[in-house]
Amino acid sequence: MRRKFVSNLIVLLALNFLIKPFYILGIEAEVQNRVGAEVYGSYFALISFSFLLNIILDMGITNYNTRNISRHQQLIGKHFTGIVSLRFLLFGVYSILLLGCGLMLGYSSYQLGILAILGLNQGLAAFIMYLRSNLTALHRFRADSLMSVLDRALLIAMMAVLLWGGVVGDRFHIEWFVYGQMISYGIAAIVGFGLVLWRTGFIKFRFDWPFMIVILRKSWPYALLVFLMMIYYRTDSVMLERLHPDGAFEAGVYAMGFRIFEAGNMIAYLFAILLLPIFSRMIKQNQNVRPLVSLSFKILFSTSLVVAIACFLFDEPLLLLRYHEHTAEAAPVFGLLMISFIGVCITYVFGTLLTSAGKLKSLNIIAATGMVLNVTLNLVLIPEWGALGCAAASCFTWGLVALSQLVLVRRIFAFPLSTRFLLSTSSFVCLCLLFGWVSTIIEGTWMLRVGIVVAGGIVASIGTGMLSIRPLLNLISQRSN
Repeated sequence: MRRKFVSNLIVLLALNFLIKPFYILGIEAEVQNRVGAEVYGSYFALISFSFLLNIILDMGITNYNTRNISRHQQLIGKHFTGIVSLRFLLFGVYSILLLGCGLMLGYSSYQLGILAILGLNQGLAAFIMYLRSNLTALHRFRADSLMSVLDRALLIAMMAVLLWGGVVGDRFHIEWFVYGQMISYGIAAIVGFGLVLWRTGFIKFRFDWPFMIVILRKSWPYALLVFLMMIYYRTDSVMLERLHPDGAFEAGVYAMGFRIFEAGNMIAYLFAILLLPIFSRMIKQNQNVRPLVSLSFKILFSTSLVVAIACFLFDEPLLLLRYHEHTAEAAPVFGLLMISFIGVCITYVFGTLLTSAGKLKSLNIIAATGMVLNVTLNLVLIPEWGALGCAAASCFTWGLVALSQLVLVRRIFAFPLSTRFLLSTSSFVCLCLLFGWVSTIIEGTWMLRVGIVVAGGIVASIGTGMLSIRPLLNLISQRSN
């Protein structure tokens, strides 16, 4: 399983490293540069708001489906028919609630129009994620890898023409970005539907009410978990735009740092996509998951720590690579968000393992605690500290959630904390901090000093055994043979 995980992870990372970072740092950042921090901040708050109700579109069906179909692949044809019909009904409920809540929050008619299109985009994106869950459950990881970048690749092509093709001059409207998302999601949904249909054969849509009720009963714990986590992942920008006196501008500043944080999050999330069906099948077959858990943790923790240190120490120079203005305000926000990135990566290993094992009640308790903490901190910090307060709340929340999941995994799976593991991990952290300190006191360009942090982190990870290149070389050799 470790060989299968690593080989498919390489393919998935290669495709996503080619597409998603360029989309976020190239397309999204350029859109913000063109329309300005305030206009983009308003859009960012709206799209974050559309995410908050996103759980109604899914109701935990995607995670439940991945875990269930990976264990019982023969059920995919029957379940696919009923679930697709159910998702159409959920989209109707989501649309009504989204626009109704928008009216209650006092959004203007223009903002409601943008919100309606963003709602449609969320519906298409959720449908794509469900289609991908079927592909991963069947262990069709290569097809899922292509689907994971298709919509972004199409959007990059369309936006590149508008931004740099000389078609519209220097003008750019945020509505064009929203419409482009709708088109790219629509095409990707059609392609994904065809890929799944190829596996399931002919299907006939029908509203099977007893089946729908059964699915909702089984998936609601997953829905609750996703909803609670979405609250402390997306509510900050919505609260920022509504609570701060200069909310739209502060949301735009927050978006500058959050964009790079999200780029890293997208890459780390790929681990969870691969790990969920693999963990589920291994647990069902009573296989030892500890080696794969250890491998995943070491890869994500070591990578996220090095990235976080580099971004925290050289926050403004990194932002200046992509943004033209307001980098001084966004730099500390960006630095704190990247510290919280470490906690996010840890949850993608231990949270996924707990989900695979069906420990939803415990996960929901942790997520609910994180939600209360995050909302409370935002209410206290936003009025005075604005975007920086949101970033600080994120650090505290993700740190608590990651630590709680780590403790829970050790208790449930009885993973021993060996002296060797503790020594290698603590040595790695100390060495990374040492290289970070050295980079701040030596003479040279900031790029050279970032290089010292990254190179030092690589040396430290190999030297302490956090990352071992021998298994990877053996894997490549076996695949070549």
